[in-house]
Amino acid sequence: MLSLSTSTRAFVPPRNPQPPLISSPHSLFVGSIPSSTPSLQSFLFPRHRRRRRRFGRQEGRFQRTAIAAALGGLGGAQPVVEAASVLASIILVHEAGHFLAATLQGIRVSKFAVGFGPVLARFVAGGVEYSLRAFPLGGFVGFPDDDPDSDIPTDDADLLKNRPVLDRIIVVSAGVAANVVFAFLIVFTQVLTVGLPVQEPLPGLLVPEVRSGSAAARDGLLPGDIILEINGAAAPSLSELVDVVKMSAGKNVAMKVTRDGTKSLELSVVPDESADGTGRIGVQLSPNFRLSKVRAKNLAEATVFASREFLGLASTVLDGLKQTFLNFSQSASKVSGPVAIIAVGAEVARSSSDGLFQFAAVINLNLAVINLLPLPALDGGSLALILVEAARGGRKIPREVEQRIMSSGILVVVMLGLFLIVRDTLNLDFIKEIL
Repeated sequence: MLSLSTSTRAFVPPRNPQPPLISSPHSLFVGSIPSSTPSLQSFLFPRHRRRRRRFGRQEGRFQRTAIAAALGGLGGAQPVVEAASVLASIILVHEAGHFLAATLQGIRVSKFAVGFGPVLARFVAGGVEYSLRAFPLGGFVGFPDDDPDSDIPTDDADLLKNRPVLDRIIVVSAGVAANVVFAFLIVFTQVLTVGLPVQEPLPGLLVPEVRSGSAAARDGLLPGDIILEINGAAAPSLSELVDVVKMSAGKNVAMKVTRDGTKSLELSVVPDESADGTGRIGVQLSPNFRLSKVRAKNLAEATVFASREFLGLASTVLDGLKQTFLNFSQSASKVSGPVAIIAVGAEVARSSSDGLFQFAAVINLNLAVINLLPLPALDGGSLALILVEAARGGRKIPREVEQRIMSSGILVVVMLGLFLIVRDTLNLDFIKEIL
């Protein structure tokens, strides 16, 4: 089973993409990809309605051009392939965890699949059917316990359902354990090869983008400027600058900026008034920092660096998940499926292939944590049923009840996954242009 949740930790050095909340129960990837600075974007960049284009004779040509531009916008097909490969490897590792935990204990396994639905390719080895399937919502390991076509006696001691509670707990939790170990190995490899990105904070706030026709553009701010002072206050934080701008609609806001690393300028920006009466200037803002990389000199140092980074990522993932569930009514619309996750991964790969290390590590950790939730169709749901059985003194839950619970959960998860795939596909920029 798999699952995804998003962390608020940006992949460095990409342009603020957030790791995705992935969720998948031996199946679905469900990701939540929150905006990096939603409050800023909402008041600095108000949404504009897209006008539906009318196509004449050029419609076919435009569609072909839009599709080509989509791949071009992602830096070509390579970043998409890299991001998809990351997701595929995570699914494979998760299911391999279940598979190995079962086979190493002598438990019978009948199927190992990546994906769901129609079989694209398959082969049989050692009595196990290995398959690649059409829908990339996750994967599954199949057991012959209730296979009507199986000739294995129902009381066979090597069937999963006939094994002791501890053996079954090991099998069910092995996917989560595999993702956690894989995440650490990814970070460890990054430390030894490309190095860990380290941000050295610098004074001021960076202006990566200025909207054309905005108050900032009108009054002289340019992309790449660094805001050092606002109304005489040195080194403003992002929240401080936002608050000042919001409260200063139609009023002069004095800014001291540096340009091109040397030139110092004094500007006066007059924020435009939003519909709600607050001010906006039409810029994107980000912390100002210098990026460097730290590479371990030996295995001992690599272990220390990787452990610190791993714990930091894990803490960020847990905090992100907590915020997601505590504010689910606001964050539900940000839940995303594999299409959106691959789009984020492609952006990370396009900005820097080094960022794929942390992208992969964060998704692994999200999957591990979400899968432990006691929900039907997730690993946590299976664990909960086993623990209920243990609490009943080993008396098994009626098989039909257990199957009904798990089947309903899988149906909900698959339907949600298909919905998210369709929605995220329709939200891709080049699809919007075609429509």
